[in-house]
Amino acid sequence: MPVATPDVDTVRTTRLAPWWNVILLNDDDHTYEYVIEMLGKVFGHPPEKAFQLAVEVDVLGRVIVDTTSKERAELKQEQVHGFGPDPRLPRSKGSMSAEIEPAEG
Repeated sequence: MPVATPDVDTVRTTRLAPWWNVILLNDDDHTYEYVIEMLGKVFGHPPEKAFQLAVEVDVLGRVIVDTTSKERAELKQEQVHGFGPDPRLPRSKGSMSAEIEPAEG
């Protein structure tokens, strides 16, 4: 005698973790050279991309430098904050500032 199999509707939903933006904030205590170097070392941006981001942060006051998972965004924020002062400017007393925020969409 065959075994009856129940009708089962299975719906599997997979939720992806939301993306987070790392936002670099402008200040007057770091040179373009510092910003380009930091963006290269912390985020792996090539010099051309890092220069574009440096111009944007200078003009707009803030720029998205990475969009990633929350954990990686927090790590990158810490790395920006730990990068240290700009040795090219005596008035530079510390690192640049960065924020993280949920990405839109």
